[in-house]
Amino acid sequence: MPEGWLDFEQPLADLHERLEEVTALGVREEVRRVQEKIRELRGTLYTDLTPWQRVLLARHPRRPYTLDYIERIALDFVELHGDRCYSDDAAVVAGLGRIDDLRCAIVGQQKGRDTKEKLRRNFGMPHPEGYRKALRVMDLAARHGVPILTLIDTPAAYPGVGAEERGQAEAIARNLREMAMLPVPIVCVVTGEGGSGGALATAVGDRVMMQEYAVYSVIPPEGCAAILWRDGSRGEEAARVLKIAARDQLELGVIEEIVPEPAGSAHQDWDEAARLLKKAVLAAFRRLAGRPGEELVSERVARFGRMGAYAEAAEAGS
Repeated sequence: MPEGWLDFEQPLADLHERLEEVTALGVREEVRRVQEKIRELRGTLYTDLTPWQRVLLARHPRRPYTLDYIERIALDFVELHGDRCYSDDAAVVAGLGRIDDLRCAIVGQQKGRDTKEKLRRNFGMPHPEGYRKALRVMDLAARHGVPILTLIDTPAAYPGVGAEERGQAEAIARNLREMAMLPVPIVCVVTGEGGSGGALATAVGDRVMMQEYAVYSVIPPEGCAAILWRDGSRGEEAARVLKIAARDQLELGVIEEIVPEPAGSAHQDWDEAARLLKKAVLAAFRRLAGRPGEELVSERVARFGRMGAYAEAAEAGS
């Protein structure tokens, strides 16, 4: 299997290998024929994926990350560092910039491409200082009346001993509370993995969306399998019952919109994926423009309060 291809992408990988061969030979007619086959296969291969295949796509090694999108959709982006408490967490990118004429704060998780960067970015799993940095930038934006965009792509918050000692759960809980009360428009997009409270900590918004092949769940499939069956290798089975796909989340009311991706998913065409993301984000902010802060907060709290199902306990003695 060529590097960077998933198992179910083997037919497409073979065609790309064939394209390289005929291109080197200079056989123009064959090049055009193979290119057409690639376009056709891209349009069909990704239309009926299993939940586990969607998980693999969301984790695809060539899928664009937060900085890849920022490079393509944001102007004059200035990244801010540090939580003013402990340190700077490279797993979280946060700063200020513009999307066309819209000034905004942008916050997202960042994974790494090579081994060195993966370690520096902690595989996109934030420490508590990462969430505190994100909240610092979001609070700064709110104080200046600047809307907030969050891009979510993390398997989960980092569960290490050091993170727990520095208040991981408290940092996530504080973000949930404070984001709910920020009086500016907040648009959240799950661009890859949306895993557990680590993702939710930057996903409390007025408009929550998912890219077409992203996933969003209360726990990564392997973690779910480890808890339910004490066997993390049954992640594929767990993915089937977690309802993690974008269409599942839309039906459940967890998100409001699915952001389309290029044929063959975002990893096939970063520029087109960024164009589609930018279009959806700007449309979402236009819908929220001019709304009073109190109204945004009230509807945001009510929106999340409607999620899930619960029953009130009967009063004692009744």
